[in-house]
Amino acid sequence: MILSVSVHEDLHALAVQHAVRRRGREFHVVESDTIGGRQTVSWRSDGAFGSSTVMTADGVRVAPEEADVLWWRRPRADQTVAGSAAGAHERSLVNNDCRGALGGILAASFHGEWISTADATDRAADKVYQLVVARDAGFRVPRTLVSQSREEVIAFTREVGRAIVKPVVGARGPSLWTRRIDTPETFPTSSFEVCPATYQEYIEGRHHVRLNCFGDRMYAALIETDELDWRPDLEVPIHPWRVPDFLQRQVTTVLRRLGLRMGVVDLKLTPEGQPVWLEVNPQGQFLFLEPLTGEPLTEHFADFLLSVEEKQDHGV
Repeated sequence: MILSVSVHEDLHALAVQHAVRRRGREFHVVESDTIGGRQTVSWRSDGAFGSSTVMTADGVRVAPEEADVLWWRRPRADQTVAGSAAGAHERSLVNNDCRGALGGILAASFHGEWISTADATDRAADKVYQLVVARDAGFRVPRTLVSQSREEVIAFTREVGRAIVKPVVGARGPSLWTRRIDTPETFPTSSFEVCPATYQEYIEGRHHVRLNCFGDRMYAALIETDELDWRPDLEVPIHPWRVPDFLQRQVTTVLRRLGLRMGVVDLKLTPEGQPVWLEVNPQGQFLFLEPLTGEPLTEHFADFLLSVEEKQDHGV
């Protein structure tokens, strides 16, 4: 059995669930944002088989210890029911206790293969940490500054020339696109001090690579645009791209050091063709590339999960 932890009506989880079930295998989604308001989770400390259960999106109660694979996709969501809470303290209580109960029960009761473990997912999501890991694995990474100092940012942009700014982590809601920052001296000190931001040298080139890593299989798309951030406009040339052997080895090394079983990697190619590491999202989006490239990524990901499940079934 395969379990996925994600949010209500997550298209990725539903598409992969359909692909797996079409092959006659069991796949359930546990919604991380609808725990509150219904009897979703239960756990007892006596350790007897079946002493822990979770309710799936289909209303089926399953025991985590019966699952072979757990796809840890979107586990940290706030509860939809929390919106009706009386105040901020009550909303925090509902969100924290639902999130903590689900994570704790799965950590205590699930004994199969995580895609990927909660610890590795959280650690790898740290953009500063992953830059160091990628650099140590042989990648060129952009010269980077994370700071709240106006003076440091001004000095950094003078050092690297053209520079960009983007969030360190970001927030739920409208996307914050990557921007150029050419004249930091025109912004007041308070704009920098409000929170840290990531400042990086601008990497020349118009070829961006979106690299989907499912286990030891990689499926890449080449995105051609002069824009700094390709995400707002997908009506640009996008087509499948063969991943060179040396790049496969480098990416595999980074993911292994990060403890990830999957990852969606963003790279940029310099005009000379050198791949520059930008970041990896441990649970990135990939469905949008299917109609743009013709690559059946849903089926590829289902293949990956089922291969992990089969190894579990055979004790490999």
